[in-house]
Amino acid sequence: MQKDTPTLTDERINGYARYLYERERAVRTIQKYTHDLRTLMDWLDGRPFTKQTLMEWKEELTLTHAPASVNVMLAAVNWYLDYWKWNGLRLRPLRLQQSLFRDEEKELTKGEYARLVSAAQQQGEHRLCLVIQTICTTGIRVSELKFITVEAVELGRAEVSNKGKRRTVFLPHNLQRLLQAYLQAKKITAGAVFVSRSGKPLDRSNVWRDMKALCESAGVEAAKVFPHNLRHLFARTYYAMEKDLSRLADILGHSSVNTTRIYTAESGLTHAQQMERLGLIIT
Repeated sequence: MQKDTPTLTDERINGYARYLYERERAVRTIQKYTHDLRTLMDWLDGRPFTKQTLMEWKEELTLTHAPASVNVMLAAVNWYLDYWKWNGLRLRPLRLQQSLFRDEEKELTKGEYARLVSAAQQQGEHRLCLVIQTICTTGIRVSELKFITVEAVELGRAEVSNKGKRRTVFLPHNLQRLLQAYLQAKKITAGAVFVSRSGKPLDRSNVWRDMKALCESAGVEAAKVFPHNLRHLFARTYYAMEKDLSRLADILGHSSVNTTRIYTAESGLTHAQQMERLGLIIT
């Protein structure tokens, strides 16, 4: 790539997006990166694309965005700079201190999970009822639902491929039995178990929308109800029983146990209760 004058234009952003697409980056990632770049372009409003203006933009972001969000936006810009070989303009990410505890207001409990399943049953949403239980009892990502196929149900295990890695996901016997009954009732004999009316595998937006519709009847805060929180609940429940972080990382398909450690973080309330049970106060 030629080293020319750094600029940020629609043409260059589109060229960068094509580059990401050709390298098979996720569509959502491409959309996020190009959105953040255009946000920066609007902020510049004709001002030069220099290290100084980028530092001013970063400083302003720290006043209006959470640190993690700032770092995501900085990453989008840094990847763009790398692509055009303008490495001297790169911005350092903010240093983040990892929280020791999960936010209780966002932590889905077993009781709330049970109420979501019950609400789906009562509303006749049998597919959604099984989707929720499948994600929560296996720990798969919602994007991996497509690997839960008729063959996988018959075998009791699914071969999941994600981010260049393959792993085997076992289906608990009770889940296998429920899925077999669902397949028989829906006369599904091949392919993915969970499909839309058009026959395509359910995606994140389908499941997210349907889960949100259960919030009121289930009596669960909407902020807690999204597919990935089911995966977190699986991770916390498994770790509470087995205390095997390495094994859990393999089950979840994580490359690093540091990522898994985030999933198993307890709430501050749980930690406080554990401290009370130590019984180390004498007087």
